[in-house]
Amino acid sequence: MDRFHELRVFIAVAEAGGFAKAASVLHSSPPAVTRAVAALEERLGVRLFNRTTRTVHLTEPGARFLEDARRVLGDLGTAEQDVRGEARLASGQLSITTSVSFGRMVLQSIVADFTDAHPLVSVAMLLFDRVVDLVDEGFDLAVRIGHLPDSSLVSTQIGEVRRMRVASSDYLAKRGTPREPRDLKTHAIITHTTLLAGREWRYIDGGRSARLAFQSRIETNDAHTNIALAEQGKGITMVLSYMIGDALRSGKLVPVLQSYAPPPVPVHLIYAQRRIIAPKVRAFIDFAAPRLRSALAEPAQRRGAKQVAVRGRR
Repeated sequence: MDRFHELRVFIAVAEAGGFAKAASVLHSSPPAVTRAVAALEERLGVRLFNRTTRTVHLTEPGARFLEDARRVLGDLGTAEQDVRGEARLASGQLSITTSVSFGRMVLQSIVADFTDAHPLVSVAMLLFDRVVDLVDEGFDLAVRIGHLPDSSLVSTQIGEVRRMRVASSDYLAKRGTPREPRDLKTHAIITHTTLLAGREWRYIDGGRSARLAFQSRIETNDAHTNIALAEQGKGITMVLSYMIGDALRSGKLVPVLQSYAPPPVPVHLIYAQRRIIAPKVRAFIDFAAPRLRSALAEPAQRRGAKQVAVRGRR
């Protein structure tokens, strides 16, 4: 049996969660799908799925093999395009993920312009406030804010953002402007469950890292809500700089304690490391990277991008 066919069937069963569902996706029959998986398991000498009368689940070796199978078929598809002379033609569906706020405020307009420039590419942009495993969850690219863990993914730094404490002028007129971090203990604090875990703010004092614990007045899991509350004069909140450019320019919000701000946080475009990069992925990187750098740039942040491969877990 064709080994690539076995891989396609195996991936379809893993993604569909069952043999009958995979057969429907592949326009095949359940017995044919079962035979293909059985042949693959026999050849490999391992069980790839745990089967019951109701469910089908990957075994531990099956989960590891799924990642390799996807990579092999991805490379095969790109190599076939290369042989046909299509490697420079960006086409197909491109799947991208990033955080909810960054997707809404920065990435969506870049994606819209990209689809205009590349009509043969469709884009699925999914927004999550969690770290997505690109390989296991089938994404081509991600934009990540923060320091990256060791990984076998390839990263291109496209800029950096600052953690900023901000409040409205009206709030500061009523409650006073904090001059040093300990002054925050007398203020109403609006916190974000992701940006500020543990109800403490980290800051830099005289070049050294320090922390301040406090009680939050309002806590949410949505940066837009926190920004709106701060604009309404309900307190001081911490945000990332890209979120509040318009609010700062209009004077709705003003920064506080900037001299104690922690170091900037890097922003990266990341994708799976492969010998052959799919045309749609390369096209998006080339299109989006300079636009993302421009969107994130501040006068003190105009630096060249770094291209690195980071190794270890995804």
